[in-house]
Amino acid sequence: MDKLRALVVDDEPSVCEAVKAILELEGLDVTTTISSVDAVEMVRKDSYDLIVSDLKMPVMDGLQFYDKVREIESDSIFIIITAFGTIPSAVDAVKKGVYDYIPKPFTPDEVRLPLRRALEKKRLEQENIALRTQIETRYSFQNIIGNSPEIREVFRIMRHAASSESSVMVTGESGTGKELVARAIHSNSVRARKKFVTVNCGAIPEGLIESELFGHVKGAFTGAVADKRGLVEEADKGTLFLDEIGELAPQLQVKLLRILQEGEFTRIGDTQPRRVNVRVIAATNRDLKKSIAEKQFREDLYYRLNVIPIELPPLRKRTEDIPLLVNHFIDKHKVKVTEKNINGITKDAMQALMNYHFPGNVRELENSVEYAIAFTAGPTIQKEDLPKYLSEERKLGEEGRTIPLMPLRDAKHQFERSIIMAALIESGGNISEAARLLHIHRQNLQQKVRLLGIDLESIAAAK
Repeated sequence: MDKLRALVVDDEPSVCEAVKAILELEGLDVTTTISSVDAVEMVRKDSYDLIVSDLKMPVMDGLQFYDKVREIESDSIFIIITAFGTIPSAVDAVKKGVYDYIPKPFTPDEVRLPLRRALEKKRLEQENIALRTQIETRYSFQNIIGNSPEIREVFRIMRHAASSESSVMVTGESGTGKELVARAIHSNSVRARKKFVTVNCGAIPEGLIESELFGHVKGAFTGAVADKRGLVEEADKGTLFLDEIGELAPQLQVKLLRILQEGEFTRIGDTQPRRVNVRVIAATNRDLKKSIAEKQFREDLYYRLNVIPIELPPLRKRTEDIPLLVNHFIDKHKVKVTEKNINGITKDAMQALMNYHFPGNVRELENSVEYAIAFTAGPTIQKEDLPKYLSEERKLGEEGRTIPLMPLRDAKHQFERSIIMAALIESGGNISEAARLLHIHRQNLQQKVRLLGIDLESIAAAK
């Protein structure tokens, strides 16, 4: 585990060294400065778990320094050092939010005791953040719903990603929930209290995206009438989500690579580099390895972004999650039409949804459920309430054109799972009844359920 970091600020070098020695014995990584003005810039550039500052200092006193730290949105624990005559001011500082004060002159114990209380507070805060990384229920992670083997693997990787500071690359077809995954990782990370900034690299015109990302200085180009912070700066100490990263122009890929390697960037028209501390999560539905081969995407940037890869499966490869998703979306959208008192969906309507291949993935499924809620008379969604294209019978040739190509072994595996899932839904998760519907022995069905990774409890939960 990384050491906790502390910053000691006092205009007397001897005090800095004395406090530093005590803190280092407690296992902290300590930086000192005799200038509160310099300390402000240090807090802007780096994060500190603990700040110990003198109250009386030239140019900027301890309370003014504390106010600056809070403007930067630092979550550092702040302790004041104060002489006997200024203890009332230190008490006022505690009322403002300073954690504690140390009287001057001090003994080692007078530093250690508030320090240990502060570290315990920090430890509890970190534990609370860590608890949020756990799956909220057995079947969801921050509104990402499912219990198929495919989505459970996604949950596993997400938990590791949330406890890490490494870059993440989320891949998957449109509608699979890439931004939802990015937000969940951010919300369960140590950066959860900081900003989550989204940039759609394919939606911003090419002539504007550099300024939007990196900002500019006044006079950099026609229309630049004032300095402007870019979205990279807005995300400082938080998470920058770069959607459709494959659309980013090559010259901007170079600037992004510099941020990942050096933590630096330069505004348009400026000559001075700026420091930034961001965690980058990127997403794409493109084949970036193909783009690399075609010289459209930098290979070094790809490997910098792809430290933790997360591949989201299309909905057609996790059809057993559809009942859980449908019930989640019913609960989410039925509040818009409370007069219908919607409480569920019929088996044949659910089966119609299970039989459809959903090229638009989870987003299309949610739209279909919202449509059905709007058109149903209630209280239960019927098959005829669904969008017509879902329930219409199609000829074999038409069906063949819509089925995605895949290895025959995978197609057989998927078809067998779909048929077994249909029987289990019809029987409400009763193995004996489902085996009767499928005309196979109960033990044979139990074996197939285990081999296919079907969770009977998820079916029961979706009833």
